[in-house]
Amino acid sequence: MKTLRRSIMILAATAAAGFGQQWEFGGLAGGGFLNTVPVSSSVGTATAGFQTGAAFGGYVGFNQYKHIGGELRYTYLQSNLSLKSGGSEASFSGISHVVGYDVIFKTTRNGGKVQLFAAVGGGMKVFRGTGKEAAYQPLSQFGYFTKTQALKPMVDAGVGVKIALSRKAFLRTEFRDYITAFPTQVLTPPPGAKYGKLLHDLVPMVGIGFEM
Repeated sequence: MKTLRRSIMILAATAAAGFGQQWEFGGLAGGGFLNTVPVSSSVGTATAGFQTGAAFGGYVGFNQYKHIGGELRYTYLQSNLSLKSGGSEASFSGISHVVGYDVIFKTTRNGGKVQLFAAVGGGMKVFRGTGKEAAYQPLSQFGYFTKTQALKPMVDAGVGVKIALSRKAFLRTEFRDYITAFPTQVLTPPPGAKYGKLLHDLVPMVGIGFEM
């Protein structure tokens, strides 16, 4: 977690470079929907991934130009690990933390009734297995659940809309895709098994924001 705290400080310093501009902040909630990756092994095939779970987050943004701004974001995701083969499934409790910085491209200056926006950026995602390890688990021929964590570089992209509720408050809805390498430190393939590489975390969220 030292690495995560250090990264948050670096991203906060980057956002502070826009101090003096129009600021906004807000909170959002939604869900995370992750793809699975194929598992190939001499004993058969399976899929590895994460179950759908709740997502909560917050952001601080600044609007430096009419159509361009920036945001420092944090998202918490409930992401239980999963292995499936045939009609069998094994799972393990897990969570994820996402910290990142995005460049925001918007249709109008803040203050308009409706504003469309797109976002692109990057940061880090921390995957954590939080379940209880056991000497035996179902489908262990395809992978092992571990009570550990993995830090992965992350890129993200998204689109959304802001609808003014008052002069300083607005409703915000958005859809994000957090893209990382698959965290094989948390869900570990056994010798001879191979996992797919990329993991997409599709996260729709809705929340309330405020301008300063």
